[in-house]
Amino acid sequence: MPIPIEKLVVVGVGLIGASFALALKAAGGARRVVGVGRSRANLEQALAMGAIDDAMHDAARAVEGADFVLVATPVGAMRDVFAGIAPKLAPDAVVTDGGSTKQSVVAAARATLGDRTAQFVPAHPIAGSDTSGAAAATAALYRDREVIVTPLQENPPAAVARVRAAWQACGARVAEMAPGEHDAILAAVSHLPHLLSYALVHELAARGDATQLFAHAGTGLRDVTRLAASHPEMWRDVCLANRDALLGELRRYQDALARVGALLEQSDAAALERLFAAARAARRAWTDRNG
Repeated sequence: MPIPIEKLVVVGVGLIGASFALALKAAGGARRVVGVGRSRANLEQALAMGAIDDAMHDAARAVEGADFVLVATPVGAMRDVFAGIAPKLAPDAVVTDGGSTKQSVVAAARATLGDRTAQFVPAHPIAGSDTSGAAAATAALYRDREVIVTPLQENPPAAVARVRAAWQACGARVAEMAPGEHDAILAAVSHLPHLLSYALVHELAARGDATQLFAHAGTGLRDVTRLAASHPEMWRDVCLANRDALLGELRRYQDALARVGALLEQSDAAALERLFAAARAARRAWTDRNG
């Protein structure tokens, strides 16, 4: 980064927030980091790891004198965070977030930050995991991963540049798009897969022979359901915040399952093979491009 952050405040010192702090520290991009969270044990873990230098429970007190703030809480908690920190933000402070939805977060910011709204530059690192908490954090989490920035019309170019520079210092590739476009895309490629993974595990676990089923499950079920190990509170908030787009994607998937079911009922081997081959080719092309 051209100018190191003098005081970085991370509200929500979990996987996303603690990894951001570790990565910036490793890059020399932050001189002092204050972590804010609810769990004393998690904050102590972040302190022990060197992710943060000080720990606090009150976000409003923490942001006093800060020049950069990352809000990395579940998206459903961001409105209260914004409302709390708004009166204490310095005029030159930049605020960003790590939320998986953007329209809901932007609405929360506009409703609570008042004349500080221009200081908020929304962002979303596409670098999650099925692990959570500071203990899961790593300075390498964002290396060669995409971060989507969704600037507001009122953002000064300098504020957007600072947010871009911070994520780039973490090793990320930064893209820009509108909040609505972000939410439509992520509903299909992130939110729907999480919903399906949770639903499949829940359905299997509710069966009378669940113990036997899981005892004989192999890597196929493990790979398909990895996302069901993700943080329930975070994904509850994401699904509800992006409900309309997610429902649309769910209906499309239900239609696709119905078409596959019809092929099975008809024992249409040739059509099933064509479908499987097309899916395999698309999957391989994607992984070849993205590693």
